[in-house]
Amino acid sequence: MLAGAALTGAAPAGAVSDTGRIASGVTYRQFDVTAAKGTVHAHLLTVDLTDPHVHVDLLHPGAVAARSPVSTMADTAGAVAGVNGDFFNITETQHPGVEVTGASVGPAIAHGRLLKAAVPTAQRFGPSLPPGTDTTEVLGVGVDRRARLDRLTLVGTVRTPDGNLALRGLNQYALAQDSVGAYTAAWGSASRKRATCGSDTSRAAGCSTDTYEVRIRGGRVVDTATSPGGGAIAAGTTVLLGREAGADKLRELAKGERVTVRRQLVASAAKVPYRFAVGGYPVLRGGEPLAGLDDTTTAVRTAAGYTSGGRKLLLLALDGAVAYRSGLTIAEVAGEMRRLGAVDAFSLDGGGSTTLVARTPGDDAVSVLNHPTESPERPVANGIGVFSTP
Repeated sequence: MLAGAALTGAAPAGAVSDTGRIASGVTYRQFDVTAAKGTVHAHLLTVDLTDPHVHVDLLHPGAVAARSPVSTMADTAGAVAGVNGDFFNITETQHPGVEVTGASVGPAIAHGRLLKAAVPTAQRFGPSLPPGTDTTEVLGVGVDRRARLDRLTLVGTVRTPDGNLALRGLNQYALAQDSVGAYTAAWGSASRKRATCGSDTSRAAGCSTDTYEVRIRGGRVVDTATSPGGGAIAAGTTVLLGREAGADKLRELAKGERVTVRRQLVASAAKVPYRFAVGGYPVLRGGEPLAGLDDTTTAVRTAAGYTSGGRKLLLLALDGAVAYRSGLTIAEVAGEMRRLGAVDAFSLDGGGSTTLVARTPGDDAVSVLNHPTESPERPVANGIGVFSTP
């Protein structure tokens, strides 16, 4: 049994000790990191993906356009541990009256099932990306149980009686200008209005008034609308939403016409399918920090990395207690992940989102092991769940 922590400002009393076994193939430890702006406290989960009892998967609240605390998602899914995941649509102060969707920025795959694709890079939330990266970046684990950094790009087609249209979005809170995107039951019940706001160069740009929706069921057009809708989408139904030139293409479709929607996420590197993937951005490749990493702005951070050819996963979350809130720069995150042995590493959402949870052996629920900077625990779009079976 793991004992309570003794370090002030570390894990909550009664949770775990400085070092401990969470489950077969899953260990936890906490430690201090000396940084440029002061000492920070770190919490680390190490996951042995060679252990047949262990796997990782996406934690999510049951819909793309929804949020939930990491602890709630972990307990609902039966995870023994986890951290928060991707950056997400957290505010709409730039578009008054538009519903905040809570949807994540990057691609997402759960249980081998495609949930969503990446929003346009200019429409992302989060700190500036390192040069040469974009919103299609993912950390994933393939069906071969190996972790990888990769890019997942949506390739999709809308086949109509008059020809094929390019599908440029799937369950996204933002669509490219002049494009058509698809929404399925996985999206949830949030309004799709946000998808028509912003531009290819600015998240703050206004919302388009040139929009059109088409509802597809049983391979045929069953309904149309001149503006984005909301509410749950029935299983087996796809809503196509177009803006500008994309809206013009959808207006050509009439009720009863046959329409087929095909979509997939194509990996730039992996040769095997992904069981799990989450968005963020890389900070370390081949043991070397990416060029141009921010070495000025500090914050509480969450990161993931791997070593041993992708067979050992490292999940790092900083503590948000006041004594440690000076945080790390992204460049320092890359350096710390390398010090921990990671060959490749990936930045996840930080600040008030940074949360690490684990279930002490014998307990029925997880505990939050770091101190998030927000109280109560911030609801987030998704996370990385660690699962262990007897």
